[in-house]
Amino acid sequence: MRSNATEEKSTEMTDKIETIQVGVTLYLQNAVDWDRYLAAEKGGGEPLDPDIDRRRWTEELESALEIEDLGFDSIWDVEHHIAPYTMIPNPVALLSYIAGATKRIDVGTMVIVLPWHHPLRVAEDITMLQYFLGKDRTPRIGFGRGAAVREFRQLGFSMSESRARFDEAVSVIKLALTEEKFSFHGEHFNMDDITMRPRPLDGQKLIDNFCFAWGTPASASVGAAHGLKPMIIPQKPFMDYHQDLEEFQKVRDGLGMPPVNPRMHFNVFCDENAEEAERQARIYIPQYTRSALNNYDLQGNHFKDIKGYEYYAQRAQAMEQAGVDIDPVKAMSEMYLANHIWGTPDQCIEKMKTIADAFHPEEFMLVMRYGEMPKDAADKSTRLFAKEVLPAIQEIKVGEPITYAEKSPA
Repeated sequence: MRSNATEEKSTEMTDKIETIQVGVTLYLQNAVDWDRYLAAEKGGGEPLDPDIDRRRWTEELESALEIEDLGFDSIWDVEHHIAPYTMIPNPVALLSYIAGATKRIDVGTMVIVLPWHHPLRVAEDITMLQYFLGKDRTPRIGFGRGAAVREFRQLGFSMSESRARFDEAVSVIKLALTEEKFSFHGEHFNMDDITMRPRPLDGQKLIDNFCFAWGTPASASVGAAHGLKPMIIPQKPFMDYHQDLEEFQKVRDGLGMPPVNPRMHFNVFCDENAEEAERQARIYIPQYTRSALNNYDLQGNHFKDIKGYEYYAQRAQAMEQAGVDIDPVKAMSEMYLANHIWGTPDQCIEKMKTIADAFHPEEFMLVMRYGEMPKDAADKSTRLFAKEVLPAIQEIKVGEPITYAEKSPA
């Protein structure tokens, strides 16, 4: 495996992003199907109408192919299985299609859930994606551990093994991309004298753009220990992530690695009229919130028996102790409404500049369609944002990475 010194050198050689980049994340949610899906999961409900999946995929692909022409810098997607939360079971396959259908735009995963995959296959897939993009475009690959019990169960993996599988998978992927021949022996993966083919165009460039998204404070250090860049997909108030990022940096400091800028994710709704923007946000953001709560079953008591997910167990217990007066969808929706970006173009610019000042991100990844939002509403919001907001954000210089040690007690 590569040494910490090599990690430090490679990170310092990463091409510096001078101004903030702005991408669009594809979710392909089918939130309208949740009631039917949950009833079917319990053995009842109506049969699935496959046209709702076909319609959503067709519409979202049509919108995705406009993103490059609108001036955005990147297209991202996610990985989920089984449920209607998002319908992208193979994020690299979708990005490979995007790569072939576009000329300029970069692509990224938000995220590949490594415990669900053989790491050699992941290394092969992202290598092929790099070939599809060519030398002038960059795959920005985000990794995560996963937190939806139904997905682990249906795919046949134990959630209690996710941390160990994640750690081993990252190590194998790095070896496959940088070593012509390698061996690896772990608890879950064992291989001898492996040469991955084809060799990547630039394996180190892939590694230098690896990101990590976490759901619990304790998990922040997991990605940092592998030299990954932080990717914030908010599940709590944004300002609370400073504590996570401070822990992230401490781990990197211990490995002799320099501070790095995060990437940050938002849901967005933009309208010329402030009242209309708020009205729409208060419809679709709670729909997204309900979908997330359904997918991760955050109120369930199953986390207490799963190693590595103690934070979720504590949160579920706190919600239970709060009693029936607390509506989890309403409570989380209010937090999401406070976190995410909605309003007139000027309001969106102001909110994003505030976040940029607070975190010095190198990139924003924006979901423009979520919940039960119809295509015409999403397209109108996206085009207005691209015309009025995007140029202003793309002019913001990326600040130096925040050195949290300077803010910590001596």
